[in-house]
Amino acid sequence: MAYNGNDRGGLLSAGGILNIIVGAFEVISGGMMVALVCLWMPFRLWLLSYCQRFGGACGIAGVPIWPMIAGGILLVLGIIAIVGGVSAIRRKSFGLSLAGAICALIPLNLLGLLAVIFVSLGKREFYTGY
Repeated sequence: MAYNGNDRGGLLSAGGILNIIVGAFEVISGGMMVALVCLWMPFRLWLLSYCQRFGGACGIAGVPIWPMIAGGILLVLGIIAIVGGVSAIRRKSFGLSLAGAICALIPLNLLGLLAVIFVSLGKREFYTGY
């Protein structure tokens, strides 16, 4: 059943709004993780000179690499979730909207699960344009 322009349900709008909310939180938290690691960089030489045996899961400069990688991944997932939410609200692309909802689900939160459910249930509201 294709979208005929008259019936705008609330499920797809709710899914798009949840995508945007979760995506904004992902972008903020991922950006903060990356920024904190970048702010930590000036202290690396002091840390290496103070702790000679500082090793393990650290990079060459003595700065933990995994928070920067995790923050970057979270930042990208948040951007995709926001773009998918906008696509769901505009009812343009079901694939992009569902991909954004899945990116909102990946950090395993309830709002992301609801976004996937709402976007999936609102599939018939997308404009096919034939």
